[in-house]
Amino acid sequence: MNRRSFLAQTSAAAAVASLPRAVTAAGSPGGLRIGLISAATYGRDGNPRTLGSNHGTAFATTFNGWDEEKAKAWKGVFVRAKRRLEDARVVTVWDPNLAAAKQLADICNIPRVAETPEAACEGVDAVLLIDDGSGAQWKYALHPLKKGVPVFCDKPLAMTAREAQTVAKVARETKTKFMSASSLRFVPDILKLKEELPQLGPVHFASASCGNELVYYGIHALSMIYGVFGGGAVSALNVGRPGRNLVRYRFKNDLDVMLTVADREWMRAGYIITLQGTKAWRSLQPNLDNLYSYLLEQFLLYVKTGREVVPIEEEVELIAALEAGKRSLQLGREVTIAEVMKG
Repeated sequence: MNRRSFLAQTSAAAAVASLPRAVTAAGSPGGLRIGLISAATYGRDGNPRTLGSNHGTAFATTFNGWDEEKAKAWKGVFVRAKRRLEDARVVTVWDPNLAAAKQLADICNIPRVAETPEAACEGVDAVLLIDDGSGAQWKYALHPLKKGVPVFCDKPLAMTAREAQTVAKVARETKTKFMSASSLRFVPDILKLKEELPQLGPVHFASASCGNELVYYGIHALSMIYGVFGGGAVSALNVGRPGRNLVRYRFKNDLDVMLTVADREWMRAGYIITLQGTKAWRSLQPNLDNLYSYLLEQFLLYVKTGREVVPIEEEVELIAALEAGKRSLQLGREVTIAEVMKG
């Protein structure tokens, strides 16, 4: 390269470097600009919301980090992410408790506290709807979807198939990127298990277990099954008792799955999945380190590339399958996924 060409290229590079970084589909100067909705407080089963949110604080610290001295003044649950994602940044946060939102923003260096959930969807490249204990965070998805803002809806997508279908319909009609999934679907152990399927031979029997309520937490156990095998649930037969669910799921691909989900008084919390193939078996309790970051990584990839990671229809089916498990116990009979989807 001669001196003239070198100088020309150097000058051009310097000129480009001196320009403000434009916000494009790839995001803002720090990557994608994220809005967090309902992220600072939590209230389960209609109980008053209290300071602290596992997912809200974990998501905020995954992108923005935190000030440890300020975090010590936080009087609720505060999850410090061990694995950071540098290609996105939370730039706005909203919570029904404005004071809590302001404190979270201060700890995690979030520039703007929105006064409404709709305002949190302005000036961002995507929004994250946090699991706030209500099971109704899906309602916050309708506004950004209609505005064309990509949305991640924390688990569970909804507590009923009808509600889940409402979101899916808006997402498809507006052609706006939308994703909802359990974090367990993307932990390395589950991804590896899926890769090992050929070594097991045909798998006709599998099981998964976790603690607590069937839809709200059972989504984690069933999502491990969906992560490995994909969708295709046909029916559910719950032979358990209230608070002690034993649900047999029949799938299209000649697979029968036993899902065990029990309240804390009957079983401690935890996660396990077992596959019983014709050649070999595999059983594992997945490593949950950094599980939120793997989930968020998949959503960021979807926003940037447009490659849908979890089809909305598959997540709707998963919710319908869990609802079918509840109905089966109530009705004392096998319930098909199709009848639940019909309402």
